[in-house]
Amino acid sequence: MEKKLIYMDNAATTPVKPAVLKAMLPYFTEKFGNPSSIYSISSENKKAITNAREVIAKTLNTAPENIYFTAGGSESDNWALKATADAYESKGKHIITTGIEHHAILHTCEYLEKRGFEVTYLNVDENGMVKMEELRAAIRPDTILISVMFANNEIGTIQPIAEIGKLAHEHGILFHTDAVQAYTQIPIDVEEMNIDMLSASGHKINGPKGIGFLYIRKGVKIRSFVHGGAQERHRRAGTENVPGIVGLAKAAELAVANMKERTGAERKVRDHLISRIENEIPYVKLNGDRTKRLPNNINFSFHFIEGESLLILLDGKGICASSGSACTSGSLDPSHVLLAIGLPHEIAHGSLRLTISDETTMEEADFVVDSLKEIVEHLRGMSPLYEDFIKKEA
Repeated sequence: MEKKLIYMDNAATTPVKPAVLKAMLPYFTEKFGNPSSIYSISSENKKAITNAREVIAKTLNTAPENIYFTAGGSESDNWALKATADAYESKGKHIITTGIEHHAILHTCEYLEKRGFEVTYLNVDENGMVKMEELRAAIRPDTILISVMFANNEIGTIQPIAEIGKLAHEHGILFHTDAVQAYTQIPIDVEEMNIDMLSASGHKINGPKGIGFLYIRKGVKIRSFVHGGAQERHRRAGTENVPGIVGLAKAAELAVANMKERTGAERKVRDHLISRIENEIPYVKLNGDRTKRLPNNINFSFHFIEGESLLILLDGKGICASSGSACTSGSLDPSHVLLAIGLPHEIAHGSLRLTISDETTMEEADFVVDSLKEIVEHLRGMSPLYEDFIKKEA
């Protein structure tokens, strides 16, 4: 009998919803026109892009002209940081971010440091939360940008974005947030939250891969990132990915329409998983904030366990999970996020991230916990460290 697939890695990517695929399909075939051409099949595609921009703008409480389509979250992050650095370096060359950002931010900051910019990497507390007093202390007269992710992709901690945005604006500093994991999981109002730039990606919200957007507040003077044609109001060249744009907008529309119900269902399953793991498996630690946490995120460290072994044995049972960011899988180093919240290397190595969806059932959650109990017991049974620990405890 074929084993059932239980997918619990929605932070890595999500399946395209049938309604999203249906909306996209015509733009691969009969509606194939280049939006920049002047004949009718092209002008109709231009209208489709305009409609998509309006749908996405509405989800953030902003104007459509502030939405710029990109190839995804990494491009949006690169654009926000590099173009801000270029446009505002005469004002200053200091940027503030955190030590737990996605590598699209961290590696871009490393690139900017080589170009003479100075970057302050804020510490976080044991739950992965930015320390506001440390952020205040880091601000200097030459600070031009603060970039703090909305919610962490590994441990799910949600940052005090509105508070950070307010502080940035009080000091005349631009504020960017990587909202790839938070978009459509948490209500976002860029006006109320004082957000100047925001990155998002389609494939995290049941949309297609290869499409995302960067929100840029009107008046923010950042320049083109991709040079060439006049697309995206001269700010991002290249023939528009019409099927992707249509799919992204449809996915966003669906996700926002049922956000409250969907995330409520996720929280119930999330809390059930967390409760069972904590109560039934000894020597575990929940990583991330217990309450200020993405509705679909569960992250645990299992003492005396190697995370890779755990993933392989879970996969053998048809369970898809992760030990951290999909972008760093294959790395032998422990997660930079887990090290930043103070976990020692040996415990950080034994981490497991489960990210569920509104389609994850309680039965699936129970099967995963039952499987985890069995696998953890098996792996610890082969661990000399665990054996020594138990002898000392006895």
